[in-house]
Amino acid sequence: MQVLILGSNSATPAYGRFPTSQVVTVKEQNYLVDCGEGAQMRMQDFKVKRSRINHVFISHMHGDHYFGLIGFLNSLALNGRNKELHLFCPEALKAIIEIQLMWELPYKIIYHFLKEEAVHVLLDNNQVQVIAFPVAHSIPTHGFLFIEKERKRVLLPEELRKYEVPKYFYSRLAEGESYTQKNGEVIENEWVTAAGKKEKKYAYTADSAPHEKYEAIIKEVDLLYHESTYTELHADKAIERGHCTASQAAQVAKKAHVKQLIIGHFSSRYEEVDVMLKEAQLVFPNTQLALEGCVFEV
Repeated sequence: MQVLILGSNSATPAYGRFPTSQVVTVKEQNYLVDCGEGAQMRMQDFKVKRSRINHVFISHMHGDHYFGLIGFLNSLALNGRNKELHLFCPEALKAIIEIQLMWELPYKIIYHFLKEEAVHVLLDNNQVQVIAFPVAHSIPTHGFLFIEKERKRVLLPEELRKYEVPKYFYSRLAEGESYTQKNGEVIENEWVTAAGKKEKKYAYTADSAPHEKYEAIIKEVDLLYHESTYTELHADKAIERGHCTASQAAQVAKKAHVKQLIIGHFSSRYEEVDVMLKEAQLVFPNTQLALEGCVFEV
């Protein structure tokens, strides 16, 4: 699993930074998370394969998280897309899209509306599970938890030959089954296979002040993205607007025992954002800036 940052700023573009957008890649499939202004430009800059984007997740109805969506949907049509697109979003977004796109798209948008103040599964396939969870912002907002499915068990060729397991049974071994020989002897699965890689977890909190409501769901994730709109100097602004400081984001990460923290959604009042990194690392050393073009391995 990888996370590519397309946009790292908050409300408006500034200092070469665009508003929030990310691409989460799991097993060569791209999942678009929020789509702020400039997202398409960054996709082109970073050579994102838009044909591999079949699922889009919009966290809430503030424009810096969806103003790039209309252009993106239109470009897909102009580029000849005919495969359906799944859009997970607040229900109010559907009417906005229909007003803006006053012509019939050559592909179908399948809407999945977020449930306010509810933790719920949005997507569950053989690659990934995506869970929406409410956060604490000025309007209803959801974060998204991506869980890369645990890989199937790994076959051990030498042991397979040793126990003379037939090839037709290999796929069932990978699923965890044991093999029973004709004489009734059971070849236990763990004798001829090894455990696959454990599931990986990435949590995207969207816009949120620190709050206990999402602590449990982000606990011990491999990678946490948390907004860090302000420095401690402007902590009053964070409280007033339902946002977070870099130090507060680090405290969230520390309390949740996450493995790594990345911070973004920087206010346009800051031309340089290294001060946010320093403030966060004082609390949670394993912190990095979620700057555009950065790729984070989960």
